[in-house]
Amino acid sequence: MNLKKVITVTLLCFVCIFSFAQSGKKLDKIIKRDYQIIECTISKMSDKTVEYSLPGETLQISLDVSQIARIDFASGRSQTFDISANNNTQASTNQTVVSAEMKPNTIAVLPVPYVNSDNLQSSEEMSKFAQNDMYNKLLDKSANIFPLTVQDLRTTNSLLHKAGINYANIDETPIEDLEKILGVDNIVAAKVSFTTSESSIATTYNSGNAKVSDNNKKLKTNDISTTTANNQTYYYYTVYFDMYKNQTKIYSQTRKPLLAVKDSWMDSITYLLKRSPIYVKR
Repeated sequence: MNLKKVITVTLLCFVCIFSFAQSGKKLDKIIKRDYQIIECTISKMSDKTVEYSLPGETLQISLDVSQIARIDFASGRSQTFDISANNNTQASTNQTVVSAEMKPNTIAVLPVPYVNSDNLQSSEEMSKFAQNDMYNKLLDKSANIFPLTVQDLRTTNSLLHKAGINYANIDETPIEDLEKILGVDNIVAAKVSFTTSESSIATTYNSGNAKVSDNNKKLKTNDISTTTANNQTYYYYTVYFDMYKNQTKIYSQTRKPLLAVKDSWMDSITYLLKRSPIYVKR
């Protein structure tokens, strides 16, 4: 082997080893408050922003710490971001939280963010539908949550609207502020996150006429084959469910439905409500 070939082989080996090292490199994980997980390499952190780059890219991306719930570093260390103090300061600076008349033993159902994790798009229509579904489930089981009373949904949404809060920014408001705005001492908050996948199932139907030959007694058929394709969409949900009483979280669960069908998230809401601490079998 001449010197040129030796150099070429050496360079190829170096590239392969470097590529393998890069592919096996552990990444940092940013868990956002909207439940999105970003695998990246963090290069810089400050009190206001975190700068990172995605795998295989050199472009630096800046993210406001108010959007971050936790960072799991590649080293194994984790850092949780509590922005409640910042939010309270900002609220007192920009606007005063208007407190409604407090109604003891009253529970309010918050708007339910309904997010497609594939594109991070939220659906206002589905958010309202999910909020209504949970509200109606609580009303149907009012005897099982006594002495709690469910606040009328129109009242809840009207008070939130006056405070500039909706399904898109509900996660950014501290629970203590929400209790004051709504005038309740109990809150149920949920979020539905999902991804989808599609598959195509081909089905073949055979039809035709059969006849028997008189000469050789063999069965002859003139078959006609028809193939149809059916597209099936599968929904993979994660339901996040929290309950608060007097600003304290008393129940927090995450559940994935067993079935990957369109409305399976509703079964998870029912399951979690019945196992929450406010529900008593009667």
